Amino acid sequence: MAGSAEQARHWRYAALPGVDLLRARYIHKTFVRHTHEHFVIAGIAEGVDVFRHGGADQHAGPGTLALVNPDTPHTGRAGVPEGWRYGAVYPAPEVVAGIAAETTALRGAPGFVRPVLDDPHAVALVHRVLRAAEEGNALAADTLLRVAVTRLLRLNGGRLPQRAVRTAGAGTAARARAVLEERLADPPSLSRLAADLSVSPFALLRAFRDAYGMPPHAWLTDARVRRALRLLDAGTTPADAATAVGFTDQPHLSRHFTRIVGVPPGAYQRERKNVQDRWRQRS
Repeated sequence: MAGSAEQARHWRYAALPGVDLLRARYIHKTFVRHTHEHFVIAGIAEGVDVFRHGGADQHAGPGTLALVNPDTPHTGRAGVPEGWRYGAVYPAPEVVAGIAAETTALRGAPGFVRPVLDDPHAVALVHRVLRAAEEGNALAADTLLRVAVTRLLRLNGGRLPQRAVRTAGAGTAARARAVLEERLADPPSLSRLAADLSVSPFALLRAFRDAYGMPPHAWLTDARVRRALRLLDAGTTPADAATAVGFTDQPHLSRHFTRIVGVPPGAYQRERKNVQDRWRQRS
């Protein structure tokens, strides 16, 4: 693998609304357990990406795609010493649903069945989408995205799976989540939250993990980063976004943001601003 530095660019292209784009090369990078509101369609060009998904480690090497449905907990790390290089598109659920309704026979909310798919042609399509976006070729970017998503849904599509909750604590977990969403910047302790819900701390912990795939404190960090993403998109400074979502300061936000999104919040926001500025200039 050429070069030795880690590099990443996370951006949007105005001609692809509802789609995030990423080019990255990571060596020592480790993604903590997290979720995305969008789909993850990552085409591996070099190296190996190992990600925990569905209770097992998944290995995606050159010519394969790592595919993650929205709100699905997963991790990420290098599977070989030289790391991995990939390109990814993150289409919103409504984007994928619209393509599925137009080009496939899938019914209900569409999603991917297997988390790793060996398909060099689809990998090439993903990278061509990114190249077209970088070159400002709206017609090619939009066309190639639709072709890629259609192909993946036909090869590996199904009805979006719903997380099966195996305990009687599903209602408790949902109420706990609602409290944490409301008190994102000032959450209660596990003991306080459990007492307010009239359950034991360990019962709450088990119920929450069964329902959402991670313990409450990890879910809270994930939710804070999601909220910070929306604030940064709206123009809030990283320092103000950090305070608004409950991080102690900007470095605290930056540390967690980078471990989930893959780039620092400042770099993320600069790319968003560049897209908005170019769009205004063309309007």
